[in-house]
Amino acid sequence: MSISLQKGQKISLTKDNSSLTKIMIGLGWDQVKPAKKGFFSAKPADIDCDASVIMLQNGKLLGVQDLVYFGNLRHKSGAIQHMGDNLTGAGEGDDEQILVELDKLPASYDRLVLVVNIYSAVQRKQHFGMIENAFIRVIDGKTNQEMCRYDLKENNDGMTAMIFGEVYRHNGEWKFNPIGQATKDPGLKELTQRYM
Repeated sequence: MSISLQKGQKISLTKDNSSLTKIMIGLGWDQVKPAKKGFFSAKPADIDCDASVIMLQNGKLLGVQDLVYFGNLRHKSGAIQHMGDNLTGAGEGDDEQILVELDKLPASYDRLVLVVNIYSAVQRKQHFGMIENAFIRVIDGKTNQEMCRYDLKENNDGMTAMIFGEVYRHNGEWKFNPIGQATKDPGLKELTQRYM
């Protein structure tokens, strides 16, 4: 049974599931439907949201090799794989997915921060206020059952990136923390600087 989480409500992924070795993290969003305008009005540009994982050691990002995103779909350890870039957010269900093999993740990594930024947000004049139904969920990679889900409900007008959540090790357990913190970082580079 899936648990619907509130912002900041941490949950253990492995306490009652010690055999958990693989999780799929699904992220989704929809573009807000624009108000109907005249027949000849230009169609608004699609909003391209990009999900990424910032892999931390002792709370720090040590280099670009520890970023998994549309330009680096697989971490060198083989423990994290981005399943591909969705350019529009169209359709039902997860828009982007990230596979995490917990048992393959080197012990030096203690935290995986899951972020989403709008590609070229500033140039395209796009922001998270133009997005609705955003969520992050964690799925058991063996049973394909949703373990927990966090639906973002805040109004994020003017915000161009989002720290969705984090998977982290604590006292031998893997936990998930839904963060839901919107930022004005214009891209992934600026987001990563928070962790250097």
